[in-house]
Amino acid sequence: MHKLLSKLLSRVWREEDGQDLIEYTLLMTFIVIATAAVIGSGQNVLIGIWGTSNSTVAQAATTAGS
Repeated sequence: MHKLLSKLLSRVWREEDGQDLIEYTLLMTFIVIATAAVIGSGQNVLIGIWGTSNSTVAQAATTAGS
């Protein structure tokens, strides 16, 4: 298994198609990391909106019940 992987990696390194593959892989990695960062920072905003909505609905239900 190790020899096969080593052979594959050396072939990818020598061929130009392998360079394209590596470039696309690095680009996709960057996109995934950037997306995760955006989602992570947006999570607090979504939690705040959800909490505000929840308390407004709860207050409206209390007012309607009175």
